[in-house]
Formats: sequence, structure tokens, C-alpha cells
Amino acid sequence: MVKAYLGLDVGSVSTNLVLIDEAGNLKDKIYLRTKGQPILAIQTGLKEFYQKWGKAVSILGAGTTGSARQLASILIGADVVKNEITAHAVAASSLIKGVRTVIEIGGQDSKLIILRDGVVVDFSMNTVCAAGTGSFLDQQAGRLGLPIEEFGALALKAKSPVRIAGRCTVFAESDMIHKQQAGYSLEEIIAGLSEALVRNFLSNLGRGKEILAPIVFQGGVAANSGIKEAFKKALNTEMIIPKYYNVMGAIGMAILAKEEAERGKRTAFKGFEGVNKCFFQTGFECQDCPNNCEIIQIIEGENIVAHWGDRCGKWSAKKNKIARETGA
Repeated sequence: MVKAYLGLDVGSVSTNLVLIDEAGNLKDKIYLRTKGQPILAIQTGLKEFYQKWGKAVSILGAGTTGSARQLASILIGADVVKNEITAHAVAASSLIKGVRTVIEIGGQDSKLIILRDGVVVDFSMNTVCAAGTGSFLDQQAGRLGLPIEEFGALALKAKSPVRIAGRCTVFAESDMIHKQQAGYSLEEIIAGLSEALVRNFLSNLGRGKEILAPIVFQGGVAANSGIKEAFKKALNTEMIIPKYYNVMGAIGMAILAKEEAERGKRTAFKGFEGVNKCFFQTGFECQDCPNNCEIIQIIEGENIVAHWGDRCGKWSAKKNKIARETGA
């Protein structure tokens, strides 16, 4: 039987699950689209693991991160719950020795993490503007009639990238249309967009930060070779992309769960079959600020056990209190 640790990263775009063994080696990973249904995504991922591993694996610890980390914790019985900054920093520093900067760009947010001697000393995170995130790149690829997988390769073919206004998704899209009408090639426009998104990242998240090599680039957008090349050009240094770049948050949580177990904590993991409990969700629109977030309420029986979907953390911050009150 394989003794393993489970890590979950449940975000608004993707839900990632990993298993690592006692030596810290990755045994398995699952990448799923959340599709606005975090409960279903978590249950689907755990069922896939159970179908593949069955009783051949024993979970000694479990950890959760991501915007729905508290929800995931309630569902699976997590031993450790951390924010994305901690999870990504732990994974990067564990897998890439000596890393001093982590750039993480996911589906709907981006992060810059500064480490010194394995410790996070500074960070910045963008959860409001979509410019430079995976969802924006997907949108532009679709508008241009291109598979997102070809986006980066086309950018590398450009001899002279055209300058695109990348401060805002609306301006970027408008400028791309203008450049197309002006007769610039698709390669030049895509390369220009890649450079614009990198400028936006560095001016917003990198302002005042000491960005030093080695630099690890992770998250789904790390697969885009055009963005990677634009970062290399802007920072004048190589970008290290980990083998498991798109599930690094989950890996970080599995590592933290392993450390927790090694301190003697008995796992609270409910088991793979425990995800079949009856949860359902309702929603409402929060009107406390202009974001007008769609808040999802997770209900078990008669109890609201979690909230999910807010950008500011007002509602999701209530999860700890709810979990204590309900004994979850």
C-alpha cells in the first residue's frame, strides 16, 4: 500500500488535486475545470483518485488552498488550510532550490512572490483586473480563431512585435483590432500582446519589488511560450518552468500536509468515499461594492457551511466561524 498525502487547489477556473508519497515524489495529479461548481469538481477529482487507486493508497494527511479552500477543507476533512501565496511559495522552494522569485499566473488572477532563503518576504496579488490572466488569453485566442495552444508559438515567430496597450483588457482588445485593421501580421500582434501583458504584470505587481533570479514561472499561463519569452526579454534572465507548473498550489498543500503529519498530527481526512455526502448550493449577488460578486452558499442539511465566490474575502472569511459553529 502506498502511503500518500493529498493536496487540493480549488480556484474559480480550475480544481487541481495531487498525491505525493512519503519521499515527496508526485504519484498522481488531476486537473479539472471548476465551471462554477466547486463541490462537483472536488467530488469528481476524489472519485477519479479512488477509481485509480482504491484501497492501494492510504492518505496520511490532506491540505487545501485556493479561493474555495475552506469549502474544500469542510468537504474532505483537511489537516491544513493555507492561502495561495503560501502554497505556491512552498511548492516552488521545495522543487526549485534557491528560488528567489515566483511568478504565478492562473485563470483569473496573478501573483508575484519574493523569497529569500526559502522565506516569503514580500508578495503582491491581482484579483481584480483580468489583463494578463489565462481567461483573457483564452478569450483573445477565441476571437482570433486560434487554439490557445498555438498562441505562444505564433508569438515566437514575430520579427518585430507591435506595441499593444495592455493596461486594461478593454484597451488591449480595442488596440489589437486597430492593429489588425492597420495590416500588422497575426504573429506581430500576438507577440505585442504578450509583451503588453508582461509590462502590465511588472508595472502593477512588480512595482517596488526586487525581482531576482532564479525566477520560477508557474500556473496555467506558464505553458504559453510567448509569455515566457516576453518575461525573459523584460527581465533579461531565464524563466524556470517546473514540470508540474499547473498544479503547484496543490503540490504545496500536499507538502504542508506531509509536514503536519510528520509532527505527529493524526489526519482528519474523511476518506474518498466521504465525498458522497449531500451538499447543495444556492447563490446571491453581493451589492456591498461595485464588484457585485456572485456569492455561492454551500449547504449541508440545514446548515450553511461555507461561502464561495467573493473577491474581497468578506463572505469567505466567515467560513472559519461557520465551520467551528457546525463542528465541521
